[in-house]
Amino acid sequence: MAPLLSVRELRTWFAEDALTAKAVDGVSFDLARGETLGIVGESGSGKSVTNLSIMRLIPQPPGRIVSGEIVFDGQDLLALPAEAMRRIRGKRIAMIFQDPMTSLNPFMRVSQQLMEVTRLHLGLSKAEAYEHAVQMLETVGIPDARNRVDGYPHEFSGGMRQRVMIAMALSCKPELLIADEPTTALDVTIQAQILELIKNLKRDTGTSVILITHDLGVVAGMTDRIMVMYAGRVFETAPTTELFARPSNPYTVGLLASVPDPTDDSHAELYQIPGLPPDVARLPPGCPFAPRCARAERICREQSPPRIQLTPQHQSLCHFAQELYDAAGTPTAATGDHGVR
Repeated sequence: MAPLLSVRELRTWFAEDALTAKAVDGVSFDLARGETLGIVGESGSGKSVTNLSIMRLIPQPPGRIVSGEIVFDGQDLLALPAEAMRRIRGKRIAMIFQDPMTSLNPFMRVSQQLMEVTRLHLGLSKAEAYEHAVQMLETVGIPDARNRVDGYPHEFSGGMRQRVMIAMALSCKPELLIADEPTTALDVTIQAQILELIKNLKRDTGTSVILITHDLGVVAGMTDRIMVMYAGRVFETAPTTELFARPSNPYTVGLLASVPDPTDDSHAELYQIPGLPPDVARLPPGCPFAPRCARAERICREQSPPRIQLTPQHQSLCHFAQELYDAAGTPTAATGDHGVR
């Protein structure tokens, strides 16, 4: 069966004075119908820009999609006229943005913002759209939804605002839901509730999900497959269980080692990857991770790493990917259900 979404050699660049920041540089991946894909990596790795490109929401200027294909259900989204893209965005592809307080209009009641989506895309009457708004708030677990639906965003807590964003994104039953850091700035309890909500809604509706986060621990129990990004490139991709059991890229290994282990009572200092992510407008020659990588050798600093196909579903962008894959033969001890330390 053809994938619901197929991204091929996507490049999205930003003009920065006399320099060009290659925020997304040759990203390719597929998303099957009903699948949940986790996209992980540090800030600046290109996760959000990749998905804003899918939505065609890149600000132009300074950004532009230089090349590539984004094929959704057989249509190349980059070739569609703006009006045709608007009919897809919000209806067939929906996105939950990082900060609901900046995504929701503070001067409009929540009911108005929910109604706007369904009246535009589903052609509902005002009364029908209002009832649908109440129903969606109930679906995402907001108590006393009928009395709260006419409130303003500032009258809701952070977790409740995020639920409103999810209700808005799911109002038209999209085929693809993109969740961009949906638990940022929420406390741990609310994070768990939001993730469980997305998981349950996906199960009930069959929606395909792209979950963007910087935290591998978040995607451990949520995703079917994980894509690790760094410096605008896909550094590793594999089924979730295999990626945790046999990480085959030094960057992935570093991210895994940075996840706290709740069972570890040694009080040892938590590992962190040395250095900082590179400036994508001034990338070093060779592998962009080489300056921070303990495994790096001369070849890493001089030649771009090859993409190694380790299994039919497992790829790694590293000169030593096969070596790492073979060495990781079995999950490490004390790493939890998925091998996370």
